[in-house]
Amino acid sequence: MSTSERTPLPEIDRAAAERFWDRFLGSLNEVKPSAPREIACFGDNVELADELISLVLTGKKRATAGSVAEYEHEGSALPQVGERWIACDGTGRPRAVIETTETRVGPLSSVDERFAWDEGEGDRTRADWLRSHTAFFSRRHEALGIPFHSDIPVVFERFAVVYQEPEHGVAE
Repeated sequence: MSTSERTPLPEIDRAAAERFWDRFLGSLNEVKPSAPREIACFGDNVELADELISLVLTGKKRATAGSVAEYEHEGSALPQVGERWIACDGTGRPRAVIETTETRVGPLSSVDERFAWDEGEGDRTRADWLRSHTAFFSRRHEALGIPFHSDIPVVFERFAVVYQEPEHGVAE
């Protein structure tokens, strides 16, 4: 898919995300956690966000990776174990609460076969992961005016889905 064929992500529906978070909190038998670390989509376009959230909801995707430079550019803290965040689909609708279970920072090239498999994308091999993530990070860095090189520092994050609703959601 060429860059011109990608649909930019819409704004996240923050009100729907707050209601989603409240329903998640209502499902817990524990002390209420703090607010979500973030409310975001996987990827940088509607098509990719929908593809990736589908992998999350079906259980194939249990890992993600982010450019350290992009976190710094946005003034965001790196993910920490135990933090929870809301993952949205390509329309900006909240679909899952995700809890970070493991993080590691390392060069892009340090991805291993197990992590590539856990990300659940493409053919799930390291070679395919490197190809697709090099293209993704190169595109993101270019859009943000951040220099890209093949060994940029990356946050490798594993996660668990701790809450999701049926495909058609809950009447709001």
